Amino acid sequence: MSKTLFGTDGIRAEANVYPMTGEVAMKVGRALVYTLLHQPQFWQSHHKFKPDHRKIKIVIGKDTRRSGYMIETALASGVCSMGGEAILLGPIPTPGVAFVATSMRADAGVMISASHNAYSDNGIKIFGSNGFKAPDEIENAIERLVLNPAEMDEATPRGADIGRAYRIEEAHGRYIVFLKSTFPAEYDLSGMKLALDCANGAAYKAAPMAFQELGAEVFAMGTNPNGTNINDHVGALYPKKMAELTLRSKAHLGVALDGDADRAIFADEKGEVIDGDVIIGLCALFLNEHGKLKKSTIVTTPMSNLGLEMTLKENGIKMIRANVGDRFVVEAMRKEELSLGGEQSGHLIFLDSTTTGDGALAALKVMEIMKRTDQPLSELKKKILLLPQTLVNLKVKQRKPLETLMTYQKAYASAQAELKERGRIFVRYSGTEPKLRILIEGESEVQNQKLASHLQEALERDLGVAP
Repeated sequence: MSKTLFGTDGIRAEANVYPMTGEVAMKVGRALVYTLLHQPQFWQSHHKFKPDHRKIKIVIGKDTRRSGYMIETALASGVCSMGGEAILLGPIPTPGVAFVATSMRADAGVMISASHNAYSDNGIKIFGSNGFKAPDEIENAIERLVLNPAEMDEATPRGADIGRAYRIEEAHGRYIVFLKSTFPAEYDLSGMKLALDCANGAAYKAAPMAFQELGAEVFAMGTNPNGTNINDHVGALYPKKMAELTLRSKAHLGVALDGDADRAIFADEKGEVIDGDVIIGLCALFLNEHGKLKKSTIVTTPMSNLGLEMTLKENGIKMIRANVGDRFVVEAMRKEELSLGGEQSGHLIFLDSTTTGDGALAALKVMEIMKRTDQPLSELKKKILLLPQTLVNLKVKQRKPLETLMTYQKAYASAQAELKERGRIFVRYSGTEPKLRILIEGESEVQNQKLASHLQEALERDLGVAP
């Protein structure tokens, strides 16, 4: 089945425009409960708790977008109309939804967020009761019912069988307790200064409080959401502001979260921004040195730097590349029974501690390494040597298969021949935006930029450029 609603990270689109409408959200709520009750085969690997005779319980969290009220209400309505209980968590990070779903013995969790996108977008991500994002088979089953809702009509409950919704106050407090539990008990963060950018998003309360309760002095920004300022020149997409705050506050490190706080970009004490590949690398080296990196192997994606792979190989660590998207990274980690994975964009997954990307937890892991080694982040990062990369995001009007684009194919062959084995090219359509991403990696930044420009021109001729 070719999915039309779900992309690489749930459903995501402009809010109040199909498919991110209240009507679709209500049908998703109905379909979610219906599949759990009447098509449990799709949930076998993602469902930890048997419902028995109780009602299906769905926890629903959201970030700080204004449209979250609309989607939250519609989802809850759908859940209740199919006889389920909707447990509303309010603003909470995506990993918080995964944690609460498991800790409350819920049957599934839903996060309402468009992650790093502008406030005008929104999205729906679905988690199983085990805290992992729903795989394709579950999304396919839900999508089929959303597009063919009449199938659910005969199962619609009546009277006392209709469900109910209720809100849990201070749900983020539960997530804070979880975060603190992942930090080693023999340490605290006293004496550490942290510059923290919460992107006016889902972690605006939880993240500062977690670090403060562990003893850190926190200099926070992006903690005043108003419904329309999430990711607005703050957060992981704009890490320079966090880096500037790091310098001004003389912090030991800086961390910028994205809108739903499932990823983080770092800065060292000198205000130099550090991407996800370096953080993954230094975590891998530390864990492997202490015998805590399962199978001495990590999972990344094709976007990760070739230099990272070469550095890890020199240190006896294998790197597996999964498809782009943290869900695919996690799936590969679970299949291979591994403990560490992530993306260059800042998703870091520590499966020994959690089930999904978590920016605040990643920051705690980095701070733990700093504590244990007594080294600043500026020194730790030197262990990971990266090759220059050029990344171009091209807005496109249409998504033709790349193999059918003749101008591009000729340009690609020429560019790869010029790079030879000392570099690589990776081109893909975004799973969450109407964009095509061009990644060139090689020893010369000038050469990378030239080749990226040639490929962009070829793709513009073949595809056209969106306004």
